[in-house]
Amino acid sequence: MTAEDTLGRLDDDDYPAYTMGRAAEMLGTTQGFLRAIGEARLITPLRSAGGHRRYSRYQLRIAARARELVDQGTPIEAACRIVILEDQLEEAQRINAEYRRAAGSANPAVAA
Repeated sequence: MTAEDTLGRLDDDDYPAYTMGRAAEMLGTTQGFLRAIGEARLITPLRSAGGHRRYSRYQLRIAARARELVDQGTPIEAACRIVILEDQLEEAQRINAEYRRAAGSANPAVAA
């Protein structure tokens, strides 16, 4: 791996750069919370060669949203489901916008 490859990973939201301890510290939560949202299948951390959990920045954002809901009194299972649905909605809206742009460029009358 070259230095350029390594530097490129710094901008990669999906690169599993954070250990469980560091992720919990960054989120201001416990490692148990991270395990619980993993068990609820909200996020699935990658594993290092030694079997340790590793989290990406994207996963930390998802976990932070779940923590926000739990802190507001939402049960963890419900918080995880809400976050999953929010993520699915965001993706569907992104795809819809792409289709609209593609349809608009193919047929200028559609964009109006």
